[in-house]
Amino acid sequence: MGRGRERAEPQHPTSSRSGAGSRPVPTLASATVPRVWQGIGYRPLPDAAQARSLFEFAALPWPAGRDIAFAWGASAAADAEPLVGAVVAERSGSAVMLHGPVVTAGAVPLEIAAQLVAAALDHATAAGTTTVFVRPQGLDRVWVRFGFIPVPESTLPAGLAGHAGVGLYAWRGGSALWTLRENATA
Repeated sequence: MGRGRERAEPQHPTSSRSGAGSRPVPTLASATVPRVWQGIGYRPLPDAAQARSLFEFAALPWPAGRDIAFAWGASAAADAEPLVGAVVAERSGSAVMLHGPVVTAGAVPLEIAAQLVAAALDHATAAGTTTVFVRPQGLDRVWVRFGFIPVPESTLPAGLAGHAGVGLYAWRGGSALWTLRENATA
């Protein structure tokens, strides 16, 4: 793989996004360990509402009244405030919809966003998620880096439908080798 992907993925010995099943899926405990990458700390947020001000700052809709499964935040130090980035995940069955990532500051905002996505994918995989959906939000380079592919709106489970936005990407273990028929019955 290219250097960009290597830099974007934190090193976890049990992590796998290849889709080939060659490495074990991370445990939830190992997937939720705080990380540091180039001086920025990434950690699961105990309360997703901590990220709400970032979403308001970026004028992105907050997934209010929805089943928020988890959230990750980025800050200048591992346990510091204020947050400079966040991603929030909403769950419906075995599918997750990521909201964000939102990054407000940093020398490399695209890499901060990529680190948040990497953490969210590890977390979602460890939690038993089979499909992760996102809205493009102009972050095509990030989504392609992790193996997201464009999919039609009809692939969204009913619990995740009705979000504002144009376009939809989906991820399944970083492999584009899957069929949309599987989701239609879920």
